[in-house]
Amino acid sequence: MNLVIYILRRLAISIPVLLVGTFLCFVMVAGTGDPLGELRSNPQISKEALDATAHQLGLDQGIIPRYFTWLGHFLTGDWGISIAQGNALAPVAPKVMAAFGVTFKLVIGAEILALVIGVAVGVLAAVKQYSIVDYIATTLAFLLFSMPIFCIAIVLKNYAIEINGWIRDLGLSDLLGNPWLRTVSPENLKADGVGDFIISYVGAYLLPTLSIMAISFAAYSRFQRASMLEVLSADYVRTARAKGLSGSRVVFRHAFRNALIPVTTLFSVNFGAVLAGAIITETVFTWHGMGTLLVEAVTKNDTQVMMGWLVVVASMVIIANLIADLAYGILDPRIRVG
Repeated sequence: MNLVIYILRRLAISIPVLLVGTFLCFVMVAGTGDPLGELRSNPQISKEALDATAHQLGLDQGIIPRYFTWLGHFLTGDWGISIAQGNALAPVAPKVMAAFGVTFKLVIGAEILALVIGVAVGVLAAVKQYSIVDYIATTLAFLLFSMPIFCIAIVLKNYAIEINGWIRDLGLSDLLGNPWLRTVSPENLKADGVGDFIISYVGAYLLPTLSIMAISFAAYSRFQRASMLEVLSADYVRTARAKGLSGSRVVFRHAFRNALIPVTTLFSVNFGAVLAGAIITETVFTWHGMGTLLVEAVTKNDTQVMMGWLVVVASMVIIANLIADLAYGILDPRIRVG
């Protein structure tokens, strides 16, 4: 019951923050340009058609009334109308959720891999402090930190082009960098075969996953190393060693869980940042996810799409932070939800 109350209290605090964020974003976005600019420059579109479209989009109201109109419709499940390709109108919700599904599958895989590998390398570097393993892990982390993500993505894509060329010489189709993904269904699995289907998915996800994972891995490994070194010098760890416990038992039984707390915090923050900031990776590898959607919405000044994008990303950040808070109590018995 205490856990349920804690979750409800956190959500109750987050809702006003989300509302304030949507209001500020709406006011700033709605006042930056005209969503019907391209239509107004088209002489073949009559004034009556422009007025009807403006009314449908709510552009004939002031900014403040437009926000509350949007909020009322959003709370009932109507995310609004978007200016789609060719200046046609289309519902926002399917557009945003389709892009979210693409980016979420990419980001969650990259972040989980980066977390697992980064934590393992960080623990090993801390336990083997000032050894060759520590120096290699530190050098690799700083190297990845210093490289912008577009540089990593472009390098991987260039290598993929060469690898695909070698594969084509063998009479096979391209393996890496294919953004086309078929829907997982019994019919498609039967048509393609499980092996070919898995290979197509791995080939599509591998390069963008590695691009995102590289930066996150560097952060997780460095945080884990620093946190592990701090915990290993704590009094209760020295006491465990003095009692004659083995080194592996001291590390994994007494130190490891507590050392995960700072990395858990970093993961919750980094997940939302990567989810919202995968624009460069999606552009390089021609993925149509949240980053591409945001760029298109900003270019067209599509307020409704930008608001849908904001609510989805902000909600994921809130959920990630809530999960991190709950994980603290699992990792450290001294931290409990009371």
